[in-house]
Amino acid sequence: MEIIDKIFGTYKGEPITEYTLVNDYGMTVSCLNYGCVITKIIVPDRHGNLENVVLGFENFEDYPEWSPYFGAVVGRVAGRINGASFELDGKEYRLADNDYPNHLHGGKKGFNSVIWQTEIVEGENAVGLKFFYQSPDGEEGYPGKLDTTVTYMLNNKNELEISYEGKTDQKTVVNLTNHSYFNLSGNLKRDCSEHILQLDSNQYLELGQDLIPTGKMLCTRNTPFDFKHGRRLGSGINSSHPQNVIAGNGYDHPLVFTKQGENTIMLSDEESGRSLLITTDQPCVVLYSGNYLAGLYSIAGVRARNYLGVCLETQGFPDAIHHPEFPSVILNPEEVYYSKTVYRFFANTVGD
Repeated sequence: MEIIDKIFGTYKGEPITEYTLVNDYGMTVSCLNYGCVITKIIVPDRHGNLENVVLGFENFEDYPEWSPYFGAVVGRVAGRINGASFELDGKEYRLADNDYPNHLHGGKKGFNSVIWQTEIVEGENAVGLKFFYQSPDGEEGYPGKLDTTVTYMLNNKNELEISYEGKTDQKTVVNLTNHSYFNLSGNLKRDCSEHILQLDSNQYLELGQDLIPTGKMLCTRNTPFDFKHGRRLGSGINSSHPQNVIAGNGYDHPLVFTKQGENTIMLSDEESGRSLLITTDQPCVVLYSGNYLAGLYSIAGVRARNYLGVCLETQGFPDAIHHPEFPSVILNPEEVYYSKTVYRFFANTVGD
């Protein structure tokens, strides 16, 4: 196993490094010290062909200019915060309204667009990187100085483990995730409408016209949001269900896991034979089917179009700070924020 690094570009006069984690079986994960962005994940298909299965740009300049959070860590709080404000202990905090009139994915200077300090780490049959960022008190309107560590570890089981840790010096809110867009066809040969998603969820959060949870949980049964036994993403993309239509003809919804603790998500592409098994300790996953990707010109040499990638953002409930009935995203100084999600890639062999 090894780590290879190269200069990928510059940002505000600072060098941007791309690190490539390599395991003993040909899987590689490439990532930047800018936004912890995952630029490529190379894994085999059923025939052993090694191809990229995430969306990313070939040139660094495209990330700050065009990227819809490709491969990035988003925070301090993932998703939208209604009205770009919230109240803690009787004090109102005004946030950046970068999705006017709301706040999205940490604001104009979210964790996705800052340079992180890096440290190479090695484990037993694993290599990885630790990313460090200190968000000052008041950044994007958030209270408290927040020290955040994100760790990417690649092992010989073709697993990428992402863990998040945060410590604050005053009461604040934290909800971190990775915003990779997956496409298991390999090198963007097809869109994701034929991908099959399976997870244990009986409820999902209803969205309003502004794509912010209303606070109401809806039953998945007999809807395009029922993934218990596996469902093609195209069933929601092509659905007339009001919630699919609101999201831009597809999904942009928090799916709530049935049980607390460790949960799994399976994404599969029958033609390539590739599957992705995600294991997480988070209470929900935001499923986004890439409904607005056509606004870009091209992605890695492929003309951009909607549904070219699917996001599976494991996290706490979006806009939880406005819904006391949701699991809390408040972090106190005496606490440590911690979460972990593992992505395991495998492929059915020929004849399976």
